[in-house]
Amino acid sequence: MRKILLGVDAVNPDMDALDFACYLARLTKSKVTGVFLENLVAAEIPVVKQMQGIVSIDWQVDEKSPGNAIKMGLVEKNISFFKEACLRRSVTGRVHRDKGVPANELIEESRFADVIVVNSDTSFNKRYEGAPTEFVRDILKKAECPVIIAPGKFDAMDEIIFTYDKSASSVFAIKQFTYLFPELQNRKVSVVQVNAKGEWHGSDKRKFEEWLNDHYTDFHFEVEKGDSDAKLFEYLFKRKNIMIVMGAYGRNAVSHFFKPSHADLLLTTVTQPIFIAHF
Repeated sequence: MRKILLGVDAVNPDMDALDFACYLARLTKSKVTGVFLENLVAAEIPVVKQMQGIVSIDWQVDEKSPGNAIKMGLVEKNISFFKEACLRRSVTGRVHRDKGVPANELIEESRFADVIVVNSDTSFNKRYEGAPTEFVRDILKKAECPVIIAPGKFDAMDEIIFTYDKSASSVFAIKQFTYLFPELQNRKVSVVQVNAKGEWHGSDKRKFEEWLNDHYTDFHFEVEKGDSDAKLFEYLFKRKNIMIVMGAYGRNAVSHFFKPSHADLLLTTVTQPIFIAHF
């Protein structure tokens, strides 16, 4: 991995997400590209325009207004802070300043990136949304690279949890994570399956084990008995300093573990980083 996108609210950047993105950059010797998102569409006002005698209404930002001047000054200050923060953390930081619909801008950027890091409560609405916000849901559904939901606070990554439900989506997420983070080959890996019988289903365990053995030095399989959603939540809540890896969000190939509503609950309540990849 070489290019990490950090989705940044240009007016109100999140320091925890920046810290986590820089941790990943140091781990993988990558660059962090801060995509400073400005919701200028929401700031546009109607303006009367006349061309060749025809009067029309257009929408544009009042760049001369005192409010816009204050906002632009704040954005410039935040960009300078981002650059200095990357330097202090021994990370190469780059800045892309995107003006438009924030989700669309970041999704477009994702085509040429290895991974996106974003906080689950990043929002460009004036009203409080909770987490995950509409912006984050859009990113999870449409991003063209894996997305990592940054934790509120991050101390260490001692264990990787692969959530596995026999679907192609869950295996694809595991592969993507492994290929992006070969530096984690010596971390403890737990492959977790949840089902009603509490037994590992299928004949693919041997093949899976063979593949894992080529990439990791310390891994094991676990199976939990019970309802997949509730039992997995319970399992994850018991652990700290982990990275959770799960399959697609809101696509046709949604992981059997999580419908979007269940993933939303996980993103709201689990304080560990979550890696989500699309199939």
